[in-house]
Amino acid sequence: MSQSTIYVSLDIGSSSVKVLIGEVNGGSLHVIGVGNVQSAGIRKGTIIDIDATVQSIRKAVDQAERMTGMQIRDVILGIPANGVILQDVKGVVAVNSENREITDDDLGRVITSAQVMSVPPEREIVNIIPKQFIVDDYDEIKDPRGMIGVRLEMDGTLITTSKTLVHNILRCVERAGLTIREIYLQPLAAGTFALTDDEKNHGTAFIDIGGGSTTISIFRDNRLIATSVLPVGGDHLTKDLSIILKTPTEQARKIKHQYGHAFYDDASDDELFEVPVIGADSKDQYSQRYISEIIGVRLEELFDLVLEEFYQMGIRDLPGGVVLTGGTTKLEGILQLARHVLKTRVRIHTPEYIGVREPMYATAVGLIRYAYMEDAYFGVSPSSPATVVDEGIERGQVNVKKQANDRPKEKKSSLISKTKKFFDGFFE
Repeated sequence: MSQSTIYVSLDIGSSSVKVLIGEVNGGSLHVIGVGNVQSAGIRKGTIIDIDATVQSIRKAVDQAERMTGMQIRDVILGIPANGVILQDVKGVVAVNSENREITDDDLGRVITSAQVMSVPPEREIVNIIPKQFIVDDYDEIKDPRGMIGVRLEMDGTLITTSKTLVHNILRCVERAGLTIREIYLQPLAAGTFALTDDEKNHGTAFIDIGGGSTTISIFRDNRLIATSVLPVGGDHLTKDLSIILKTPTEQARKIKHQYGHAFYDDASDDELFEVPVIGADSKDQYSQRYISEIIGVRLEELFDLVLEEFYQMGIRDLPGGVVLTGGTTKLEGILQLARHVLKTRVRIHTPEYIGVREPMYATAVGLIRYAYMEDAYFGVSPSSPATVVDEGIERGQVNVKKQANDRPKEKKSSLISKTKKFFDGFFE
């Protein structure tokens, strides 16, 4: 894993589709290509129009390809948390080798054995996350390979989702001409790297406020323990502004981004701006404080729903506080409002990579980093997911990509084939 490797992530959201091309070298990520287009055919994280979604994916891919001169083939796909169920599972196997040393094969067999449980036909396995490995009653082991033992156990969390939801997403990606390399639950990939080790260990709510929905994920004891989706997001703020100001939706979106403020007390009442009115030649004037009242009421309602969801999930204490991310968190004053309503420590997570220093890219970045983390753990060196097609871009970048593409594709071990190919034959 010491050589540079190219990864491409695909984040299909309700408000935008994002494609990131990242080069990982020695664990350091460098974003070299970005595609970001407005979504069509997606509502509240669910696909309602396959053709429109396919077009959005193609446009985002095209943007990223033009930035780098590469042709994208394989992508790491994020699955939304709509309808996700987390189940505790346990796997047990006898160590196979004669010298009783635990190998990759034993690791693969114990992970596979943990999946042998009754999954309803309408549900599909997305990921399995090991909590701990146990070797002959010695627990809390992170990686048992190389240890000596007779019996190997694994406690883990199985993540399943609606087969219909997965089928529609995979169909869109397939029709866009892409191959799916890996699939991860979006809040799992994003939260794993957005939160600090202490936050993941102590108990923290990771809240992604997207366009059509808000995803709440609870991390504790260094793992994801619960996730839920609220059908309220940034698009609702846009709709409120459009209705109350009597202005077109696109104009309301621009006003939200340019003048929006979430905390009424801190909004400006001095500067006025003009807003075109639907069906009229005239324009009305409003202050930032006026629209902050509209935005603030909706966001306060959202944070009240978050508190209700905490109660439903049985969350009574969050020592690590709350971490916000997602495109809507760019709004001025949202941090103050969240602290005011949630009555706990709140911070906003923004990826610290050139070209994607905005909260909306937290999931796309997390998908790449999660895939690299898994590849490093399982000892996989994947082939490049893209091919150079334009020699006119910067010479150094072309050379890097050629090297990544020219490396022979290493054969994946049986461990990988057992644990990471949940969707083989899905379209057969």
